[in-house]
Amino acid sequence: MQHTINQNEINMLRTELELLMRERQSLLKITGIAAGLIAELDSHNLPVATIEAADLLATSINGLSEETLQEALNAVHAEII
Repeated sequence: MQHTINQNEINMLRTELELLMRERQSLLKITGIAAGLIAELDSHNLPVATIEAADLLATSINGLSEETLQEALNAVHAEII
């Protein structure tokens, strides 16, 4: 009986871990796309509210570790310029 409970717990944890890994990959792609978008913006031609939103996004992206940012860029095949 104890073995069955442990196996069920292991299966639940495995399923949860797989879900988290898929979600992480999706978030890395979103972050990579956002970083690319920010890099391409010409702030001289944007409304102030858009610049403020872009600045908030850029600040959040810059808060990531270099390794995580590189993973995000790799997820969308982008490069740091």
